[in-house]
Amino acid sequence: MKILVIGSGAREHTIISALRRDPEKHEILAAPGNAGISAEAEIVALNPANPKVVTEFAATSDVDLVIIGPEAPLVAGVANSLRKAGVAVFGPDKEAAAIEGSKSFAKEIMAAADVPTGQAWTVSDHDGLLAALDASGSPYVVKADGLAAGKGVLVTEDRDAAIEHATFYLQHGDVLVEEFLEGPEVSLFFLSDGRTIVPMTPAQDYKRAFDADEGPNTGGMGAYSPLPWLDDDFIATVTTTIAQPVIDELASRGHPFIGVLYCGLIVTDSGIKVIEFNARFGDPETQVVLARLESPLAPLLYAAATEMLESVEAPRFSDDCAITVVLASEGYPENPQTGREIVGLDTLPVNDHVTIAHAATAWDGSDLLATGGRVMSIVATGATFSDARAHAYATLEHISLAGSHYRHDIALSVSS
Repeated sequence: MKILVIGSGAREHTIISALRRDPEKHEILAAPGNAGISAEAEIVALNPANPKVVTEFAATSDVDLVIIGPEAPLVAGVANSLRKAGVAVFGPDKEAAAIEGSKSFAKEIMAAADVPTGQAWTVSDHDGLLAALDASGSPYVVKADGLAAGKGVLVTEDRDAAIEHATFYLQHGDVLVEEFLEGPEVSLFFLSDGRTIVPMTPAQDYKRAFDADEGPNTGGMGAYSPLPWLDDDFIATVTTTIAQPVIDELASRGHPFIGVLYCGLIVTDSGIKVIEFNARFGDPETQVVLARLESPLAPLLYAAATEMLESVEAPRFSDDCAITVVLASEGYPENPQTGREIVGLDTLPVNDHVTIAHAATAWDGSDLLATGGRVMSIVATGATFSDARAHAYATLEHISLAGSHYRHDIALSVSS
Protein backbone atom coordinates (compact mmCIF):
# COMPACT_ATOMS: atom_id res chain seq x y z
CA MET A 1 0.00 0.00 0.00
CA LYS A 2 1.19 3.52 -0.78
CA ILE A 3 0.59 5.64 2.33
CA LEU A 4 1.05 9.36 2.94
CA VAL A 5 1.42 10.37 6.60
CA ILE A 6 0.74 14.03 7.32
CA GLY A 7 2.66 15.55 10.24
CA SER A 8 6.08 16.10 11.74
CA GLY A 9 5.97 14.94 15.35
CA ALA A 10 6.76 11.93 17.49
CA ARG A 11 3.19 10.73 16.93
CA GLU A 12 3.73 10.57 13.17
CA HIS A 13 7.16 8.95 13.58
CA THR A 14 5.53 6.31 15.80
CA ILE A 15 2.75 5.69 13.26
CA ILE A 16 5.31 5.27 10.48
CA SER A 17 7.40 2.88 12.57
CA ALA A 18 4.27 0.81 13.31
CA LEU A 19 3.38 0.72 9.60
CA ARG A 20 6.87 -0.54 8.84
CA ARG A 21 6.29 -3.47 11.22
CA ASP A 22 3.28 -4.66 9.18
CA PRO A 23 3.76 -7.95 7.31
CA GLU A 24 2.86 -6.13 4.08
CA LYS A 25 5.64 -3.84 2.93
CA HIS A 26 4.25 -0.36 2.33
CA GLU A 27 5.60 2.57 0.37
CA ILE A 28 5.49 5.32 2.98
CA LEU A 29 5.63 9.05 2.29
CA ALA A 30 5.62 11.81 4.90
CA ALA A 31 4.91 15.54 4.81
CA PRO A 32 6.66 17.46 6.19
CA GLY A 33 8.34 14.86 8.44
CA ASN A 34 11.44 15.39 10.58
CA ALA A 35 15.00 14.10 10.85
CA GLY A 36 13.99 10.76 12.32
CA ILE A 37 11.10 10.23 9.92
CA SER A 38 13.41 10.89 6.96
CA ALA A 39 15.23 7.63 7.76
CA GLU A 40 11.99 5.61 7.49
CA ALA A 41 9.90 7.39 4.85
CA GLU A 42 10.25 9.48 1.72
CA ILE A 43 9.86 13.15 2.63
CA VAL A 44 7.46 15.19 0.50
CA ALA A 45 7.81 18.98 0.48
CA LEU A 46 4.28 20.34 0.70
CA ASN A 47 2.11 22.41 3.03
CA PRO A 48 0.25 19.79 5.10
CA ALA A 49 -2.52 22.23 6.07
CA ASN A 50 -3.36 23.22 2.47
CA PRO A 51 -6.27 21.02 1.31
CA LYS A 52 -5.74 21.69 -2.40
CA VAL A 53 -2.00 20.97 -2.33
CA VAL A 54 -2.35 17.75 -0.32
CA THR A 55 -5.21 16.48 -2.46
CA GLU A 56 -3.49 17.19 -5.76
CA PHE A 57 -0.38 15.39 -4.61
CA ALA A 58 -2.25 12.35 -3.26
CA ALA A 59 -4.46 12.04 -6.35
CA THR A 60 -1.65 12.39 -8.88
CA SER A 61 0.74 10.14 -6.93
CA ASP A 62 -1.70 7.21 -6.63
CA VAL A 63 -1.68 7.31 -2.85
CA ASP A 64 -3.87 4.53 -1.40
CA LEU A 65 -4.29 6.00 2.08
CA VAL A 66 -3.63 9.36 3.71
CA ILE A 67 -3.19 9.38 7.50
CA ILE A 68 -3.57 12.82 9.08
CA GLY A 69 -1.66 13.07 12.35
CA PRO A 70 -2.03 16.60 13.80
CA GLU A 71 -5.17 18.61 14.40
CA ALA A 72 -4.47 21.69 12.28
CA PRO A 73 -4.88 19.97 8.86
CA LEU A 74 -8.13 18.39 10.09
CA VAL A 75 -9.60 21.72 11.17
CA ALA A 76 -8.38 23.23 7.86
CA GLY A 77 -10.47 20.71 5.92
CA VAL A 78 -7.75 18.55 4.39
CA ALA A 79 -9.81 15.39 4.96
CA ASN A 80 -12.86 17.00 3.31
CA SER A 81 -10.87 17.75 0.18
CA LEU A 82 -9.31 14.29 -0.02
CA ARG A 83 -12.65 12.50 0.37
CA LYS A 84 -14.26 14.68 -2.27
CA ALA A 85 -11.47 13.60 -4.65
CA GLY A 86 -12.04 9.92 -3.82
CA VAL A 87 -8.83 9.44 -1.80
CA ALA A 88 -9.10 7.20 1.27
CA VAL A 89 -8.21 9.29 4.31
CA PHE A 90 -7.92 8.42 7.99
CA GLY A 91 -9.05 11.58 9.73
CA PRO A 92 -12.41 13.32 10.17
CA ASP A 93 -13.89 16.12 8.10
CA LYS A 94 -13.48 19.58 9.60
CA GLU A 95 -17.11 19.60 10.74
CA ALA A 96 -16.56 16.47 12.86
CA ALA A 97 -13.06 17.61 13.88
CA ALA A 98 -14.71 20.61 15.53
CA ILE A 99 -15.17 18.29 18.51
CA GLU A 100 -11.52 19.14 19.18
CA GLY A 101 -11.31 22.53 17.46
CA SER A 102 -14.12 23.97 19.57
CA LYS A 103 -14.59 22.91 23.18
CA SER A 104 -18.00 24.57 23.27
CA PHE A 105 -19.07 22.45 20.29
CA ALA A 106 -17.81 19.36 22.12
CA LYS A 107 -19.94 20.30 25.13
CA GLU A 108 -22.93 20.75 22.82
CA ILE A 109 -22.42 17.27 21.34
CA MET A 110 -22.03 15.71 24.79
CA ALA A 111 -25.21 17.37 26.03
CA ALA A 112 -27.16 16.12 23.01
CA ALA A 113 -25.75 12.60 23.41
CA ASP A 114 -26.24 12.55 27.20
CA VAL A 115 -22.53 11.95 27.79
CA PRO A 116 -21.23 12.56 31.34
CA THR A 117 -18.94 15.59 31.65
CA GLY A 118 -18.33 18.54 33.94
CA GLN A 119 -20.48 21.66 33.89
CA ALA A 120 -19.09 24.44 31.71
CA TRP A 121 -19.64 28.15 31.07
CA THR A 122 -18.67 29.64 27.70
CA VAL A 123 -17.57 33.27 28.03
CA SER A 124 -16.67 35.90 25.46
CA ASP A 125 -15.90 38.96 27.59
CA HIS A 126 -14.47 40.03 30.93
CA ASP A 127 -17.79 40.41 32.72
CA GLY A 128 -18.89 36.94 31.61
CA LEU A 129 -15.57 35.55 32.79
CA LEU A 130 -15.96 36.96 36.29
CA ALA A 131 -19.50 35.61 36.55
CA ALA A 132 -18.37 32.17 35.41
CA LEU A 133 -15.51 32.08 37.92
CA ASP A 134 -17.98 33.01 40.66
CA ALA A 135 -20.28 30.18 39.57
CA SER A 136 -17.59 27.52 39.27
CA GLY A 137 -15.65 28.32 42.42
CA SER A 138 -12.08 27.24 43.18
CA PRO A 139 -10.12 25.36 41.92
CA TYR A 140 -10.66 27.18 38.63
CA VAL A 141 -10.46 25.34 35.30
CA VAL A 142 -10.00 27.72 32.36
CA LYS A 143 -9.69 26.52 28.75
CA ALA A 144 -9.20 28.24 25.42
CA ASP A 145 -12.13 27.25 23.21
CA GLY A 146 -9.98 26.66 20.14
CA LEU A 147 -6.75 24.82 19.42
CA ALA A 148 -3.84 25.70 21.71
CA ALA A 149 -1.35 22.83 21.24
CA GLY A 150 -2.22 21.38 24.63
CA LYS A 151 -1.26 24.57 26.46
CA GLY A 152 -4.62 26.40 26.59
CA VAL A 153 -5.72 24.81 29.87
CA LEU A 154 -5.06 26.21 33.33
CA VAL A 155 -6.12 24.60 36.60
CA THR A 156 -5.45 26.86 39.56
CA GLU A 157 -6.73 28.01 42.93
CA ASP A 158 -5.41 31.51 42.17
CA ARG A 159 -8.30 33.60 40.85
CA ASP A 160 -5.97 36.30 39.50
CA ALA A 161 -4.01 33.68 37.56
CA ALA A 162 -7.25 32.30 36.13
CA ILE A 163 -8.30 35.79 35.02
CA GLU A 164 -4.90 36.47 33.45
CA HIS A 165 -4.95 33.17 31.54
CA ALA A 166 -8.50 33.69 30.31
CA THR A 167 -7.86 37.32 29.34
CA PHE A 168 -4.99 36.24 27.09
CA TYR A 169 -7.08 33.67 25.23
CA LEU A 170 -10.14 35.95 25.02
CA GLN A 171 -8.09 37.97 22.53
CA HIS A 172 -8.35 35.00 20.17
CA GLY A 173 -11.89 33.74 20.83
CA ASP A 174 -14.18 32.32 23.49
CA VAL A 175 -13.00 30.76 26.72
CA LEU A 176 -14.56 27.97 28.76
CA VAL A 177 -14.69 27.91 32.53
CA GLU A 178 -15.36 24.37 33.72
CA GLU A 179 -16.29 22.53 36.87
CA PHE A 180 -13.22 21.06 38.56
CA LEU A 181 -13.25 17.25 38.41
CA GLU A 182 -11.05 15.12 40.63
CA GLY A 183 -9.63 11.65 39.97
CA PRO A 184 -7.10 9.79 37.82
CA GLU A 185 -7.12 10.61 34.11
CA VAL A 186 -7.21 8.09 31.27
CA SER A 187 -6.71 8.43 27.52
CA LEU A 188 -8.59 5.95 25.33
CA PHE A 189 -8.56 5.94 21.52
CA PHE A 190 -11.41 4.63 19.37
CA LEU A 191 -11.03 3.90 15.67
CA SER A 192 -14.22 4.94 13.89
CA ASP A 193 -15.55 4.53 10.36
CA GLY A 194 -18.46 6.85 11.05
CA ARG A 195 -20.71 4.12 12.49
CA THR A 196 -18.65 1.26 13.91
CA ILE A 197 -16.05 1.95 16.61
CA VAL A 198 -13.14 -0.17 17.81
CA PRO A 199 -11.33 0.59 21.09
CA MET A 200 -7.57 0.61 21.41
CA THR A 201 -5.86 0.14 24.79
CA PRO A 202 -5.91 2.75 27.59
CA ALA A 203 -2.95 4.94 28.48
CA GLN A 204 -2.18 7.72 30.92
CA ASP A 205 -0.14 10.80 30.08
CA TYR A 206 1.71 13.38 32.16
CA LYS A 207 0.72 16.94 31.28
CA ARG A 208 2.81 19.00 33.71
CA ALA A 209 6.35 19.97 32.78
CA PHE A 210 8.16 18.71 35.87
CA ASP A 211 8.25 15.84 38.36
CA ALA A 212 5.41 15.43 40.87
CA ASP A 213 3.08 17.29 38.49
CA GLU A 214 4.80 20.62 39.08
CA GLY A 215 5.10 23.40 36.54
CA PRO A 216 2.91 24.52 33.63
CA ASN A 217 0.77 22.38 31.38
CA THR A 218 2.44 21.03 28.27
CA GLY A 219 1.50 19.00 25.21
CA GLY A 220 2.54 15.95 27.26
CA MET A 221 5.82 14.89 28.91
CA GLY A 222 5.35 11.13 28.98
CA ALA A 223 2.86 8.28 29.15
CA TYR A 224 2.45 4.63 30.05
CA SER A 225 0.25 1.67 29.12
CA PRO A 226 -1.49 -0.54 30.22
CA LEU A 227 -3.21 0.84 33.33
CA PRO A 228 -3.23 -1.97 35.90
CA TRP A 229 -5.50 -0.04 38.27
CA LEU A 230 -8.45 0.24 35.86
CA ASP A 231 -11.61 -1.82 36.36
CA ASP A 232 -12.06 -4.70 33.92
CA ASP A 233 -15.26 -3.17 32.51
CA PHE A 234 -13.73 0.27 31.88
CA ILE A 235 -13.45 -0.03 28.09
CA ALA A 236 -16.94 -1.48 27.74
CA THR A 237 -18.41 1.30 29.88
CA VAL A 238 -16.68 4.06 27.90
CA THR A 239 -17.72 2.42 24.63
CA THR A 240 -21.43 2.32 25.47
CA THR A 241 -21.84 5.51 27.52
CA ILE A 242 -19.40 7.89 25.81
CA ALA A 243 -17.76 6.95 22.51
CA GLN A 244 -20.65 5.32 20.63
CA PRO A 245 -23.21 7.99 21.63
CA VAL A 246 -20.85 10.73 20.42
CA ILE A 247 -20.17 8.98 17.10
CA ASP A 248 -23.92 8.43 16.64
CA GLU A 249 -24.70 12.07 17.42
CA LEU A 250 -22.16 13.34 14.88
CA ALA A 251 -23.51 10.93 12.26
CA SER A 252 -27.08 12.10 12.92
CA ARG A 253 -25.95 15.65 12.11
CA GLY A 254 -24.58 14.55 8.75
CA HIS A 255 -20.94 14.66 9.86
CA PRO A 256 -19.78 11.06 10.35
CA PHE A 257 -16.54 10.88 12.32
CA ILE A 258 -13.98 8.84 10.34
CA GLY A 259 -10.63 8.51 12.06
CA VAL A 260 -9.62 8.20 15.70
CA LEU A 261 -11.65 9.69 18.53
CA TYR A 262 -9.39 10.47 21.48
CA CYS A 263 -11.38 10.34 24.70
CA GLY A 264 -9.72 12.27 27.51
CA LEU A 265 -11.41 10.84 30.59
CA ILE A 266 -11.39 11.16 34.35
CA VAL A 267 -12.47 8.50 36.84
CA THR A 268 -14.39 10.37 39.55
CA ASP A 269 -16.22 9.13 42.62
CA SER A 270 -19.45 9.59 40.65
CA GLY A 271 -18.28 7.71 37.56
CA ILE A 272 -16.29 8.17 34.35
CA LYS A 273 -16.58 11.63 32.82
CA VAL A 274 -15.16 13.34 29.74
CA ILE A 275 -12.56 16.05 30.12
CA GLU A 276 -12.05 16.58 26.39
CA PHE A 277 -12.13 14.96 22.98
CA ASN A 278 -9.44 15.13 20.35
CA ALA A 279 -9.93 14.28 16.70
CA ARG A 280 -6.61 12.47 16.24
CA PHE A 281 -4.14 10.19 17.98
CA GLY A 282 -2.80 11.78 21.16
CA ASP A 283 0.87 12.55 21.65
CA PRO A 284 2.59 11.07 23.69
CA GLU A 285 0.00 8.32 24.34
CA THR A 286 0.29 7.03 20.76
CA GLN A 287 3.89 6.09 21.43
CA VAL A 288 2.94 3.60 24.16
CA VAL A 289 -0.31 2.35 22.61
CA LEU A 290 1.34 1.47 19.29
CA ALA A 291 4.38 0.03 21.08
CA ARG A 292 2.04 -2.67 22.41
CA LEU A 293 0.05 -3.16 19.18
CA GLU A 294 0.49 -6.65 17.74
CA SER A 295 -2.01 -6.36 14.88
CA PRO A 296 -0.96 -4.82 11.53
CA LEU A 297 -1.80 -1.12 11.66
CA ALA A 298 -2.49 -0.25 8.02
CA PRO A 299 -5.47 -2.64 7.59
CA LEU A 300 -7.12 -1.14 10.67
CA LEU A 301 -6.73 2.45 9.51
CA TYR A 302 -7.70 1.63 5.92
CA ALA A 303 -10.83 -0.18 7.13
CA ALA A 304 -11.83 2.89 9.12
CA ALA A 305 -11.11 5.20 6.17
CA THR A 306 -13.25 3.05 3.83
CA GLU A 307 -16.10 2.45 6.30
CA MET A 308 -15.28 -1.25 6.69
CA LEU A 309 -14.33 -1.58 10.35
CA GLU A 310 -16.91 -4.32 10.89
CA SER A 311 -14.90 -6.54 8.54
CA VAL A 312 -11.60 -6.52 10.46
CA GLU A 313 -10.53 -8.23 13.66
CA ALA A 314 -10.24 -6.12 16.79
CA PRO A 315 -6.68 -4.95 17.43
CA ARG A 316 -4.51 -7.17 19.63
CA PHE A 317 -2.10 -5.79 22.22
CA SER A 318 0.84 -7.43 23.95
CA ASP A 319 1.07 -7.91 27.71
CA ASP A 320 4.24 -5.79 27.71
CA CYS A 321 4.48 -2.64 29.77
CA ALA A 322 5.32 0.43 27.71
CA ILE A 323 6.43 3.90 28.76
CA THR A 324 7.58 6.97 26.90
CA VAL A 325 9.61 9.87 28.26
CA VAL A 326 9.70 13.17 26.38
CA LEU A 327 12.99 15.03 26.08
CA ALA A 328 12.19 18.76 25.97
CA SER A 329 14.23 21.83 25.10
CA GLU A 330 15.28 24.33 27.74
CA GLY A 331 12.44 26.77 28.40
CA TYR A 332 9.65 24.47 27.22
CA PRO A 333 6.72 25.07 27.22
CA GLU A 334 6.82 28.87 27.54
CA ASN A 335 9.96 29.73 25.58
CA PRO A 336 11.78 26.70 24.14
CA GLN A 337 15.34 27.28 23.03
CA THR A 338 15.95 25.89 19.55
CA GLY A 339 18.88 25.32 17.23
CA ARG A 340 20.96 23.37 19.75
CA GLU A 341 22.75 20.18 18.76
CA ILE A 342 21.56 16.76 19.94
CA VAL A 343 24.46 14.41 20.62
CA GLY A 344 24.63 10.71 21.40
CA LEU A 345 21.99 9.04 19.24
CA ASP A 346 24.55 7.49 16.92
CA THR A 347 26.38 5.80 19.80
CA LEU A 348 23.40 4.47 21.78
CA PRO A 349 23.85 0.92 23.08
CA VAL A 350 21.79 -1.60 21.11
CA ASN A 351 18.55 -2.28 22.99
CA ASP A 352 15.62 -4.08 21.34
CA HIS A 353 13.33 -2.70 24.05
CA VAL A 354 13.91 0.95 23.09
CA THR A 355 12.90 3.10 20.14
CA ILE A 356 13.35 6.83 19.58
CA ALA A 357 10.46 8.79 18.12
CA HIS A 358 11.68 12.12 16.77
CA ALA A 359 9.52 15.23 17.11
CA ALA A 360 11.24 18.61 16.72
CA THR A 361 14.46 17.58 14.98
CA ALA A 362 16.20 18.54 11.75
CA TRP A 363 19.53 17.93 10.07
CA ASP A 364 21.95 20.81 9.55
CA GLY A 365 24.61 19.12 7.50
CA SER A 366 25.84 16.33 9.75
CA ASP A 367 24.50 17.97 12.92
CA LEU A 368 21.16 16.95 14.42
CA LEU A 369 19.40 20.01 15.85
CA ALA A 370 16.44 20.58 18.14
CA THR A 371 13.86 22.73 16.36
CA GLY A 372 11.09 23.01 18.95
CA GLY A 373 9.91 22.30 22.47
CA ARG A 374 9.25 18.56 22.61
CA VAL A 375 12.31 17.19 20.84
CA MET A 376 11.86 13.42 20.96
CA SER A 377 10.19 10.58 22.82
CA ILE A 378 12.17 7.69 24.25
CA VAL A 379 9.84 4.67 24.08
CA ALA A 380 10.64 1.54 26.08
CA THR A 381 8.92 -1.77 26.74
CA GLY A 382 9.50 -4.48 29.32
CA ALA A 383 7.88 -7.33 31.19
CA THR A 384 7.28 -4.88 34.06
CA PHE A 385 7.10 -1.12 34.34
CA SER A 386 10.32 -1.23 36.35
CA ASP A 387 12.02 -2.91 33.41
CA ALA A 388 10.61 -0.41 30.92
CA ARG A 389 11.66 2.52 33.10
CA ALA A 390 15.17 1.14 33.43
CA HIS A 391 15.48 0.87 29.63
CA ALA A 392 14.13 4.36 28.98
CA TYR A 393 16.12 6.25 31.58
CA ALA A 394 19.36 4.40 30.79
CA THR A 395 18.93 5.53 27.18
CA LEU A 396 18.35 9.15 28.20
CA GLU A 397 21.68 9.18 30.01
CA HIS A 398 23.41 8.75 26.64
CA ILE A 399 21.60 11.66 24.93
CA SER A 400 22.92 15.19 25.32
CA LEU A 401 21.04 18.40 24.54
CA ALA A 402 22.19 21.52 26.38
CA GLY A 403 19.60 22.78 28.87
CA SER A 404 17.11 20.03 28.10
CA HIS A 405 14.79 18.52 30.69
CA TYR A 406 12.55 15.50 31.14
CA ARG A 407 10.44 13.99 33.88
CA HIS A 408 11.93 11.26 36.04
CA ASP A 409 8.65 9.90 37.42
CA ILE A 410 6.93 8.44 34.33
CA ALA A 411 5.11 5.24 35.41
CA LEU A 412 6.83 5.41 38.79
CA SER A 413 3.52 4.99 40.63
CA VAL A 414 2.87 1.63 38.92
CA SER A 415 6.41 0.31 39.20
CA SER A 416 7.35 -2.23 41.84
